[in-house]
Amino acid sequence: MTRTIGTNAKGLRAPIIKEGDDLVKIVVDTVINSAKEDNYSLRDRDVIGITESLVARAQGNYVTVDEISEDINSKFKGEIGIVFPILSRNRFSTILKGIARSGKKIHLLLSYPSDEVGNQLMDMDKMDELGIDPYNDVLTEDKYRELFGEEVKHKFTGIDYIKAYKEIVGEENICIYLGNDPRYILNHTKEVLVADIHTRKRTKNLLLKAGAEIVYGLDDICTAPIKGNGYNPTYGLLGSNKSTDEKLKLFPRDCQPIVDEIQKSLLELTGKKIEVMVYGDGAFKDPVCKIWELADPIVSPAYTSGLSGTPNEIKLKYLADNDLANLKGEDAASAIREKIKTKSNHLVGSMETQGTTPRQLTDLLGSLCDLVSGSGDKGTPIVLIQGYFDDYATE
Repeated sequence: MTRTIGTNAKGLRAPIIKEGDDLVKIVVDTVINSAKEDNYSLRDRDVIGITESLVARAQGNYVTVDEISEDINSKFKGEIGIVFPILSRNRFSTILKGIARSGKKIHLLLSYPSDEVGNQLMDMDKMDELGIDPYNDVLTEDKYRELFGEEVKHKFTGIDYIKAYKEIVGEENICIYLGNDPRYILNHTKEVLVADIHTRKRTKNLLLKAGAEIVYGLDDICTAPIKGNGYNPTYGLLGSNKSTDEKLKLFPRDCQPIVDEIQKSLLELTGKKIEVMVYGDGAFKDPVCKIWELADPIVSPAYTSGLSGTPNEIKLKYLADNDLANLKGEDAASAIREKIKTKSNHLVGSMETQGTTPRQLTDLLGSLCDLVSGSGDKGTPIVLIQGYFDDYATE
């Protein structure tokens, strides 16, 4: 019988994970029990995605506001400039609280009309009407308020982020500017904390070449344990989330042994080689709110070897409309299956691939996992994807 289902993804309900829990056993048991209870079979090249927060919580990978403050004081001497943080109660507000607790005067440069991931500080149409050039113009907070109003609330959160960030630091200890050249901050201090995520390397280089004396990024803060607590040697505070008013959950570290051990355990129990990955934010942009989801430094900090690389796919509709335009019904289907079976292993650049997505497999799969698991109360932090590596020719 011809298969009628291609790729499908299931969100699996799991126990509430606490520090010290045996995550490998919990994930394996969850997958095995789900397959048994819901009467489905596991297959070779199935994919299991585990949300990064599950890993970090099991590791106890947390830092406190005071620990952030201590690390800031160890790296910066005087007034501190912060460039290009995202607008977020969940991501940046607790970090800012830790920086403020250092007691240093803060000069905060926000990118506009939106932050790096699409949260808007102003209406772009109004910006254009006012003749503001985001490539060259720097706005003081006073000028921003004069042009856009005393309260500018985020469309979806209802938060005025400039006001919120000032309240965290204290009015007398922070000056806020809006601009898109990080070098502007050097007019106020030569000590800079780079807070952007995906463009941080370029920002650091621009500042150092322009004469900055001290430059660190969020990826350089809390990279080693303070008082024996959490840290991330690669990403520091990047990818962190608010846990409590005084604590942040960091992006997980040392994930590779976890995914490898889960794969090994499942192979021993089921005889199937199942791929495993840890995922965070999906790499997609919402067309309505204009927000790019990826506030984590990467989609997947660890994955088994079978998830390396990018898809090697041909576009079915291109074949149907061109090479096989004169065929219909089962003749067309059979010809397409034959094309797939005999396709080259190196299709990049060929017309047959136009419109396919040359993204990393882990970015595509992580985005699917993120959408399936959600970020609220679904309780499905483990995702099972089946049929992802199948194609139209797979029986």
